[in-house]
This record gives sequence, C-alpha cells and structure tokens, in this order.
Amino acid sequence: MKNIDCFVPFLDEGQAAATVQALRAQAPVRDIYLLSTASGVSEALGCRVITVPGISSTAAVRAIAEHSGTDYSLIFTKYTSLSFVYYALERMIQLMEDTGAAMAYSDHFNKTGDSETAAPKIDCQKGSLRDDFDFGSLLLYRSAALREAVSRMDRDYAFAGMYDLRLKVSQKGELLHINEFSYYDVETDTRKSGEKLFDYVDPKNRAVQIEMEQACTDHLKAIGGYLAPQFKTVDFSDEPCEYEASVIIPCRNRVRTVGDAIASALNQKTDFKYNVIVVDDNSTDGSVDVIKSFLGDEKLIYIAQDKTWHAIGGNWNAALHHPKCGRFALQLDSDDVYYDENTVSKFVKAFHEQKCAMVVGTYRMTDFNMNTLPPGIIDHREWTPENGRNNALRINGLGAPRGFYAPLLRQMNFPTTKYGEDYAVGLRISREYQIGRIYDVLYNCRRWEGNSDAALEIDKVNANNFYKDKIRTWELQARIALNSK
Repeated sequence: MKNIDCFVPFLDEGQAAATVQALRAQAPVRDIYLLSTASGVSEALGCRVITVPGISSTAAVRAIAEHSGTDYSLIFTKYTSLSFVYYALERMIQLMEDTGAAMAYSDHFNKTGDSETAAPKIDCQKGSLRDDFDFGSLLLYRSAALREAVSRMDRDYAFAGMYDLRLKVSQKGELLHINEFSYYDVETDTRKSGEKLFDYVDPKNRAVQIEMEQACTDHLKAIGGYLAPQFKTVDFSDEPCEYEASVIIPCRNRVRTVGDAIASALNQKTDFKYNVIVVDDNSTDGSVDVIKSFLGDEKLIYIAQDKTWHAIGGNWNAALHHPKCGRFALQLDSDDVYYDENTVSKFVKAFHEQKCAMVVGTYRMTDFNMNTLPPGIIDHREWTPENGRNNALRINGLGAPRGFYAPLLRQMNFPTTKYGEDYAVGLRISREYQIGRIYDVLYNCRRWEGNSDAALEIDKVNANNFYKDKIRTWELQARIALNSK
C-alpha cells in the first residue's frame, strides 16, 4: 500500500535529486512534493513543486496538510541528501500502527565526507519544549494528527511553524522515538558541542526566538502549564546576615584558571561586607595550592570537600550552608572572571531595587586570553518580567552570572549534579518569585579546551539534554498541579 506522501525542501534539481531517488525506491511512498521558496517553478524531477515563504513557516505546514492524501506524511527538514536503511519506513509505519503514535522519529547515521557516525536521539518528554530539540531530519507524521493540529493553528509564523506543529501534535498524541538506526543524513554542522551551546542567544536569531516564545507560550496555556506574572514578595530583613554577599566559586581541577577567578572576586569594591567562598571538590592538579595562596586575604573562605559525591550542586550547597554565607550568594565559575570591580555591588543593588529572589546578569564570551568570541555579549533579553518564567521552559539556560537570595535558596538547595543544577533551581525559584535582570556585562565567560562542555561526545550531549528535559518535565508537572488548585 502506498501510504506515505513526502515533502522535501527544494533549491534546485542537483540538491534534491538524490533524496527524491531514495524516496522513490521506498515501497510505501506514493507522491513526493518539493517545497520551494522560489516562485515560478511548478515541477522538477517529476515532482510537483509547492511554493512556500519558508520551509519552517506556518504556510509550509498548511501546504503539507493540504496536499497529503495518505495515512502518513514524511517531512524532510534539510537541504541535504537522504538515504534509507532497508525497510526502515515499513518499520516506522509498523511501530506507529502498533503504538498509535502521532509522530515518529528515529536514530540515524551522519555522513560527513567519507565517514559515517552514529547519531542516536533521546526520548521526547512532556518537558522537551526546546525548539532545538534534535529529532533528526526525518519526521513521520500520522496525517490525520497533522491535519487536526493545523486546524488549531491561529497564528502565522515565518520561522516557528514546524515547532508549532510538533507542539500541537504532542498535545493529543505521542511523539515516538524509535531507537533504531533508520536512515543516513548528511551532517552540515560539524562544530564542537561547546560551540553550539549559544546559538539561541545570538542577536541575529532574535526574530526567530520571539516567534518560538509565542508558540511555546500558547502551548503552555493549552496544557495548563502557563504562569501569569504574579509573584510572591521577598523580605530581605527576614534573616540577619553578617555578610551582605558571598561570591561562590566551586572548583575541581582548574589550576590554570581558578587563581584568576579568585583574584577578580577578592578585588571587588563595595560599601558593605562581603566574602569569597571557594569550595574545592578533591582537586588533584594543584588547584588547592593556588586557592591556599589567597588565604592571606581575610575575605577568603576555603572549604575542602570530603571524598563523597558532591558535583557542582553539592559544592554550592556546602557554601550556602556555611555559617559565613552572606545574604546574597553570587555565582562565579572557576573558569571565569568578573568583568570589573563593581560586579558584586551591582548585584546587591539590583536585589534591593528589584526586590527579587534571583538576579541574572550579562556576560561576554571570550577565549582563554579574554579576546571576545562570537556571539560576543550575551544578555538573554528573552527574559521579560511578563513572560520570562514561561519562556524559561523553552530556552536551554537562564543566563549568567546568577545571584540568589541565600535564605530562600537554602530551603530548596541545588540538586547534587554537575550539569543543569543552576537551571533547576532557577526554574524552581521562578515558579513563585520574580527573577531580576542586569544588562551590564558582569563577567567574562572563557571558552577553552578545558571547559567541561567544550567538546562532548554525542552520548554525553544526549545525557545532558535528557536530564535538562527531565528538569523541565518535573517543573512543568509542578506548574500544572499548581494551576489545577
């Protein structure tokens, strides 16, 4: 039975020929449509050409729904060539029939030049709200579910149409991850993992991000996870503190950088009392000697962790619960340095003026030698008082550096993990409290080969992404429960 209609991005016949040939060789494929942003082309490679304003636009999604007359609609999302493992489409259809899934995606192989690498995916959870969630380039939709979702589309997006589609489909059906390798794709983004992390905050992507935020916000409203801009207040006089602020520096094997971080923290100019708490988690590379070289400054507090598991979250908890921890706990990673001597003062001023439980600043991306790297200054302007805590479920981080009202944070604590710990507490705080912003550059974020996320293998990237999606899922469940009351 010919029960798949296919939709393929089209630039020219040379670009699309291999994919069209591969699709025609698949028994379940009936018709192939080419999606073109150029007008005046009605047919190419024996396929009908559909003119759309953009491949990811709502108009393209509507066109796909209009032209699909089979049980399933295959959408290829890249301008590269596609080829299949034998009987892969039959297998995908079988599993969708067995499970009743509304959409399926699968693991695949990436082809880069003459080499092939495995590209396993992760399960899509309720909290997998990132618009950059990696489904791969082949999406197989149940056509009835696709058309039903399109019938509920009441906004026209230039960039967020495909994102809006999968959110709406997920509201009523399962997005099935088939953890079997089904096809070969051409990988065009060969950057290291650490170089991809900040794509979503690149200023040139701002128009895209605005649309993605709108689509996600509408989705949260539809599933009961949206939070209106109503917040609890904080009273900073609730608990007396000897120190107004503490700079928290967790450290493990950062002998090349931790001295710079400590020096930038100790050199702050303030009209209040503050300290610097360095928590070393069993470093073996000489970091401890560097830390101890600063003990002549009375502002420095050194905590040596025992041999049990702590990770970054546990190191933060050790600092938070230290009797000398200040009213406001301010983040400084052991890789990085404060931008100037006014960072701590700006943090404390923002807390008192904005009366918030957490403050997020702005940073500058640099190399090891402090030379600016693209995209340069990252200010996370997608965080707004009106919708920031909803949009926080879509983006992959809340910005940096971060400061917390310590007495409140001690009631919540960080999860004992070495990735996503700050995102978890940020989401938890934002569920009830306002998060303040500082748009001045507060620190230099150094990217270098020693960064923990500089060049991760795919399995580690997947594990990190799965955990952050899990954090979002837990938070989304809590927000839905809160609204239900």
